[in-house]
Amino acid sequence: MSESPRTPEAHTPEAAVPARAKGEPRFPDGPAPDPAGSHFERRIRSFQPRRSRVTTSQSDALQRLWPKWGLDIDGQRVLDLDEMFEGRERVVLEIGFGMGEATAQMAADDPDTGILAVDVHTPGQGNLLGLAERNGLTNVRVANGDAIILLREMLRPASLDGLRVYFPDPWPKKRHHKRRLIQPEFLSLAAVPLKPGALVHCATDWEDYAEQMLEVLTEHPDYVNTQADGGYAPRPEFRPLTRFEGQGLDKGHAVHDLLFHRAETATETATAPVQD
Repeated sequence: MSESPRTPEAHTPEAAVPARAKGEPRFPDGPAPDPAGSHFERRIRSFQPRRSRVTTSQSDALQRLWPKWGLDIDGQRVLDLDEMFEGRERVVLEIGFGMGEATAQMAADDPDTGILAVDVHTPGQGNLLGLAERNGLTNVRVANGDAIILLREMLRPASLDGLRVYFPDPWPKKRHHKRRLIQPEFLSLAAVPLKPGALVHCATDWEDYAEQMLEVLTEHPDYVNTQADGGYAPRPEFRPLTRFEGQGLDKGHAVHDLLFHRAETATETATAPVQD
């Protein structure tokens, strides 16, 4: 999953966090490096964590705001989303938010919707927390870890009003396609915490991945395409056009949006992802 962006968007240069002593936690009050530890099975991962440079402001946001707006995906508890988002009308799950600019924009545009944003990219986690604070966004929570464990272990059935997966890692080499997030097993798992009628929104700029997404979503009995022709959807106004996406469009890349609803009745109990 695209918890870390393939090409980070440009940012004003900023000093990096000073080196820490050997054995000292990177962020004592921030996200854990491996929140689920060895509690769960080994399997094919759809993401690659990147521990790239963290700026001073990102580090500060992680230290100050993580206890308030962050959570580690440890698989050891079930989340109360109503309490977490202070009784907001809707809660959506976003898997993979990069540096968080688009997430922050969507949160600002729709303050009645809570966004549970999952990523493993530490600089992006700090950046989104900082954006939330600067813009007075109280409807964003940042989750650190494996979204599969979150979906399977930590979310109640029919607790989500939507799922967003924007520009996930395309794993372009054919031998790596099994690592792509949008697979039948993932869709079965996600169907459980999604409410009937919940909106599932995917977007990608990789043509063959878009074709795969459309195929597996169309064939899965728990999802229904919102488009009468059974194809791709126009980009909805609520999904911001990011700089990365704009650069791709300038180069002639085609971006495809897919909008599906969770069917009114799930067909079967979700299964765990394929083991490695």
